[in-house]
Amino acid sequence: MEMSRISRSLRLTIDQISQITGVRKSTLRYWEKSFDDFLKPSRTPSNRRQYSLDDLDKVKAIKRLLENEHLTAQGVRLRLIGIIPSESGGAGKRKIKSGY
Repeated sequence: MEMSRISRSLRLTIDQISQITGVRKSTLRYWEKSFDDFLKPSRTPSNRRQYSLDDLDKVKAIKRLLENEHLTAQGVRLRLIGIIPSESGGAGKRKIKSGY
């Protein structure tokens, strides 16, 4: 029980997330904008990013979908709707643009 409380409160920096996943910091910042319904690290009072373990799992999922499954950003968004519930309660479906 104690360990689960610790892991829920654990926060990682963008440097740590980058080292763990092998994703460049600039790419992580881009993904925050591209997949903003799914990847929203919290911020410190000095505006530094703080990633949770859930955020780490989301970064790994995005990386896998882009690199291993060769999906486009829109394909990743569509897949994430099914894999990861949107923090905004389904607003992700409304934000996806068809490109037509």
